[in-house]
Amino acid sequence: MVKELSIAEARDMFLAVAAEMIAAKDRLTKADQKIGDGDHGIGIARGFEAVQVKLEEDSSETLDALLKTVGMTLLSAIGGAGGAIFGTLFRAGAKTLSGRESLDSESLAIMLSEGFAAVQARGGAKLGDKTMLDALGPASEAASAVAPDASLSDALAAAVAAAQSGTEATIDMIATTGKARSLGERSIGHPDPGAISTTLILEAMERFVRRYQEKGGSRGASD
Repeated sequence: MVKELSIAEARDMFLAVAAEMIAAKDRLTKADQKIGDGDHGIGIARGFEAVQVKLEEDSSETLDALLKTVGMTLLSAIGGAGGAIFGTLFRAGAKTLSGRESLDSESLAIMLSEGFAAVQARGGAKLGDKTMLDALGPASEAASAVAPDASLSDALAAAVAAAQSGTEATIDMIATTGKARSLGERSIGHPDPGAISTTLILEAMERFVRRYQEKGGSRGASD
């Protein structure tokens, strides 16, 4: 199992995440057309296209600097509420990971927990409101439950499983915030687009680490 990634490897991981999020544009657009204004996929793709460009020339040497770069880029490129939310997710974690030179299960747990708290504080939403928090909250709890003893691989797998369940749960929720709030009970039957995006980000991270392991990546590997 992969215990940790260096900053260079983490940068490659986020480049892989960006590529997958750009590819998910149509899926996210269709999901948002059901209960939103249909622009979520466009915003996410635009944001991660900017992340790709930024990371290609990035020279961050610490995890907080790398996360801040990703967060600030999403904030400015996506714009609006989406930019604020996903930018905050990455920027919040950076504040408490100062000076770290690798991404491990503990760093992941901190990033997710700090991100959850910051997004919740910024938007005023809570668990059960049919937002991205319904995926991020369970993912944060799952990662924190196994860190710091677990490998990064196992922590990501736990976070992904929890996020997937959380996203699935939003299908039966009534939206109480954002554009979907006006739909009331008509929002039932559709997953929250932000929760889908959150899960896709974590899935892409987990997939990168798994492929890195399969290709023989051994930095910090554990039995």
